[in-house]
Amino acid sequence: MRFFIYLSYKGTSYFGWQIQPNNPSVQESIEKALTLYTGNSVNITGAGRTDTGVHALNYVAHFDSDFPFVGKDSPKHIYKLNAILPPDIVIDDIKLVNNIAHARFDAVSRTYKYYIHFNKDPFCNDFSYQFHYETNIKKMNNACEYLLGIHDFTSMAKLHSDVKTNICNVSKAEWEYIDTNKICFTITADRFLRNMVRAIVGSLLEVGRGKSEPEWIEQILIAKDRGKAGTSVPAKALFLCKIEYPEKCFEI
Repeated sequence: MRFFIYLSYKGTSYFGWQIQPNNPSVQESIEKALTLYTGNSVNITGAGRTDTGVHALNYVAHFDSDFPFVGKDSPKHIYKLNAILPPDIVIDDIKLVNNIAHARFDAVSRTYKYYIHFNKDPFCNDFSYQFHYETNIKKMNNACEYLLGIHDFTSMAKLHSDVKTNICNVSKAEWEYIDTNKICFTITADRFLRNMVRAIVGSLLEVGRGKSEPEWIEQILIAKDRGKAGTSVPAKALFLCKIEYPEKCFEI
């Protein structure tokens, strides 16, 4: 049987989602918990990588197991798995899916949020980036218009990544006020490249503080040169918050 596992994690102590030698990862922690609980080796496949220090809400991965995770005892199984896991990782749900459903390749969209605060706030430090400049959110939203649609995001990606294409289709990109001290950037696309959101946010903030005009974002994309974009912002304020799948994945 194949399952989708929905989880949330604080990425501060992890070198991203994916297993890597000599460094803690979220994937490794989940696999160890599932293997210990079921008594059989369990390998999981995530919806995609998250970088070191990035957080996730409702992250999705799939795994195969004969263990009866769904049914009337499902809450008990989730409770016991969470007891095994470290406190910064939590399993929210486990769902039975069809045997060919794939957490990475079947995902139709992913949504990230990035949080910024302006005035010093000790309760924001772990999950928000303090930006020390006045920011024109209207200009940043004008700049977001250049991100929408299908574009080559080479200028916003980590160099020498092992991907076949840097083409992404962005369906949403916008800033909004949370309160007088906080703003949030939300972006949705069919896929994301490594470091892409953090590079986009860093570039948009340069527009917001008046160093560049909104049209600069279009010029960055056309250049296909990482050196033309803004500096990447810190990972601690970035959350993967939603992954969507077609109904076919849940047709058993």
